[in-house]
Amino acid sequence: MRNYIFRRLLLAIPTIFFVSLLVFTLIRLVPGNVLDIMVADYGTIGQVTPMDRAAIKHALGMDVPIYVQYGKWMDQIFHGNLGESLWKQTPVIDDIKVRWPVTFELGLLAIIIGQIIALPIGIYSALRQDTWGDYVARSIAILFIAVPGFWLATLVIVYPSIWWGYMPPFKLIQFAANPLGNLRMFIVPAIILGMGMSGGTMRMTRTMMLEVMRQDYIRTAWAKGLKERIVVIRHALKNALIPIVTIIGQQAPVLVGGTVIIESIYNLPGMGRLTIDAISTRDYTVVSACLLIFSLALVLINLITDVTYGYLDPRIHYN
Repeated sequence: MRNYIFRRLLLAIPTIFFVSLLVFTLIRLVPGNVLDIMVADYGTIGQVTPMDRAAIKHALGMDVPIYVQYGKWMDQIFHGNLGESLWKQTPVIDDIKVRWPVTFELGLLAIIIGQIIALPIGIYSALRQDTWGDYVARSIAILFIAVPGFWLATLVIVYPSIWWGYMPPFKLIQFAANPLGNLRMFIVPAIILGMGMSGGTMRMTRTMMLEVMRQDYIRTAWAKGLKERIVVIRHALKNALIPIVTIIGQQAPVLVGGTVIIESIYNLPGMGRLTIDAISTRDYTVVSACLLIFSLALVLINLITDVTYGYLDPRIHYN
C-alpha cells in the first residue's frame, strides 16, 4: 500500500506540471487583456499615455515572453509563494487562506447532508423493492436530480422574506466567533447542495444494494436466521459501497472548488467566487493559483478514493 501511494504521488507530479502549464497559457488567451482593462480603468481618472501603458506592463511583468513569466511563477511556487495579485499587489496565498475555509465548510456540510439523505433512503428503497415506499424514494431521487439548485436557493430566500420577513444572514460569521450563527448561515445552502448530490447517490445505493442482496452469501446469512439489520449493515452495505464511494469522490471537489452560484446567491466569500472574480478582471495570477490548488486537491481526492476501495474490499490488492 505504501509503495502504491508513493508511486501515485510521483505520477501526480507531471500531471500537475501539465495542468499548471495549460492553465497559465489558456487564461492569457481569453479575450480582454488585463493590461487593456487596467488602462481603460485608469483612463477614467485621467489621460493614459503610451509611456504609462509601458510602465504598467513592466510593473505587471508582462513585458517579457510568456515562457519567462511561467518560469518566474514556477520559481515562486517552489519557494512557497503562489504569486501576487495583479490588481491588489498582495500575495495570492493570503486571499486563499481566507476563502478556502468557507468553501471547505460549505462543501463538507453538503456532502455529509447528502449522504445522510441518500444512504438510508437508498437502502430502504432496495429492501422494499416495488412497494409504495420504493416508488416514493425513487421519485424523491429523480426530483433532487431534476430541480436546479440555483432556482431552489432563490426560492428559499424570496418566499421566507415575503411570508415571514426572514432573510438569511449575508455577512460572513466566523465559526470561532459565533459557532451557532456560523452554522445558521451555512446550513441552508449546504442542504440545497446536499439535496442535489443525494439524488444520484440514492439511485446508485438502491441499485448496488439490490445486486448485493441477491448474492449467495446474503442468502446464507438469511438462512442462518440473522436479523435484517445485521445482514444489511454488516454483510451487504460494505460490499455495495465501492461504486457509491466513487460517486462521493466525484462530489468531493466541492470541498475545494465550491459552487459559484450558491456562493454568489448567499454571499459566501469562497474559492468559487474568488476564481470567477479573478477571471472577470483577468487577474491571471489568482486564476492560475486557484486552478492549481483545485488540481492538487483532485489528485489527492482520487488517491484517497482508490485507497478506500482496498479497505472496503479485501480482494483488491495494490502491488
